[in-house]
Amino acid sequence: MSDSPRPGVLVLNGPNLNRLGVREPDVYGALTLADIKADLRKQFPGLTLTFAQHSGEGDLIDALHAADTVTTAGVVFNPGGYAHTSVALRDAIASISTPVVEVHISNVYARESFRHTSLLSAVCAGVITGFGVAGYAMGVGHFAGHG
Repeated sequence: MSDSPRPGVLVLNGPNLNRLGVREPDVYGALTLADIKADLRKQFPGLTLTFAQHSGEGDLIDALHAADTVTTAGVVFNPGGYAHTSVALRDAIASISTPVVEVHISNVYARESFRHTSLLSAVCAGVITGFGVAGYAMGVGHFAGHG
């Protein structure tokens, strides 16, 4: 068994996800980002998990670029509304070799029609939508070899 650290996973969240638990709990549930972080740490002990939330596209792009320069197995990314609008985030994902799994808490296809198209999905390794916060564990599990 090797003593070298296992590659980590970045769990990256976009705009308004800092409001989980208070923002539209009928759509997004009652759990906060802190709850999700604690749950993932319990589910994946020993795996290096890094968490970040940014509201601005530039900060999200910087986080994606940084993930490509460190030992990162992958990025679990909930881009929020930017999934439907951001060519810049799409280009950032396409520019890195680190795989990205796009996650959405709600089923975007059961919501407003403008949410049915993601500009990011085509350059992501996979998309998880509609499984609530369990989607984060599915994404992390994929990179941890459990998915």
